Amino acid sequence: MELLLPGIAIALGLVLVLLAIPIDVGFNIEHIDKLHGHVNLHWFFGLARFRIAIPASAETAKPKGRPVTTKAAKRHKRRKGSAGIFAVLKRPAFRRHLYRFIKRLSRAAHAHNLRLRLRIGLGDPADTGQLWALLGPVSAMAANLRQADVHIEPAFIEAAFEFQGQGEFRLIPLEFIVLAAAFVFSPPSLQAWRMLRRHNA
Repeated sequence: MELLLPGIAIALGLVLVLLAIPIDVGFNIEHIDKLHGHVNLHWFFGLARFRIAIPASAETAKPKGRPVTTKAAKRHKRRKGSAGIFAVLKRPAFRRHLYRFIKRLSRAAHAHNLRLRLRIGLGDPADTGQLWALLGPVSAMAANLRQADVHIEPAFIEAAFEFQGQGEFRLIPLEFIVLAAAFVFSPPSLQAWRMLRRHNA
């Protein structure tokens, strides 16, 4: 036991040191008709380099043997899920908590030469209007970011998810883990999770 505890402490210290080393991320991704692009990762001060290609044909095949779901059933399931999410996001405490989390993430990301274009719609004007009521403040925050050109546009007539983005980030994994843990295990997030489970039960 006397030898085990120092070994665990050394291992944890080594993990923390590795997680504190910044990761440089460069990306160029587009999703209009199909998803394609690439992500470059540089770690350990450039000694470790990775390139992740995102092919245009990166579409998951539909599993065989599943029962066929009608469009009406899919629409009902989608509306039920979105209604639960909107109910959670309408809570002022959780919404403020979420906006603070997004602000902290944007500061921790240290973005450079960031350019993002997002067009999103849920296929129903009412649902898209509710979504935009929540995304509007995020769009305003993004517009004020330094070294960033971010534009989010709602699509009220049709269902849409179009994305064009490129830029560079410098991330510290340990910082992101701490921020994510503080957000996930906070009282507003736990209350929202319980509310979402009850709504979808």
